[in-house]
Amino acid sequence: MRILIADDHNVVRRGLRQVLADEFKKIEFGEANDARQAVAKALQQKWDLMVLDIAMPGRSGLDVLKELKVQCPKLPVLVLSMYPERQYALRAFRSGAAGYLTKASASSELVSAVKKILAGGKYVSATLAEQLAGELADPAHEASHETLSDREFEILCLIASGKTVKEIAVKLTLSANTVSTYRARVLKKMKMETSAELTHYAIANKLTQ
Repeated sequence: MRILIADDHNVVRRGLRQVLADEFKKIEFGEANDARQAVAKALQQKWDLMVLDIAMPGRSGLDVLKELKVQCPKLPVLVLSMYPERQYALRAFRSGAAGYLTKASASSELVSAVKKILAGGKYVSATLAEQLAGELADPAHEASHETLSDREFEILCLIASGKTVKEIAVKLTLSANTVSTYRARVLKKMKMETSAELTHYAIANKLTQ
């Protein structure tokens, strides 16, 4: 079995390797620490599965996922994120993910998720399954944040977490002007005027950690 792990934190990659190596005795790992490496390594060799972090330097993990679905359509991707499922899981599945795990639950659910995906299925936690059931029960309802692009949504979540424009720029490897432009788009689409309003909305809709 060959698994490619893409995460910008070495300690996380090491932890994931350990959990999987304890369960699967014949396994080889590849690693990537940013979006560019993730795509390059995915294309260089054949992998049975890729574990992909959403928040890495450079491009959004969801952007990487969408590119991989075009470049390597048969490669199953398990999205791993520090963000709660309510924030990114639905977007990840719409972009082609085979599963979604929060880092908080990775130690207990990673092996089950990998087994399910390698067997040809999709891994959905009980919490997310309940959320999906709610979405199906009310398909006509679309929350305001669902109109945002993936990058705009990411900016919304970071603003709501209390980060400044400068801090967001550093985290996403973007210029402060670019982040400000995204913020302006978010405010316009959400029909709001201040970051405080965005934060209040995010808390009310359980989009914050």
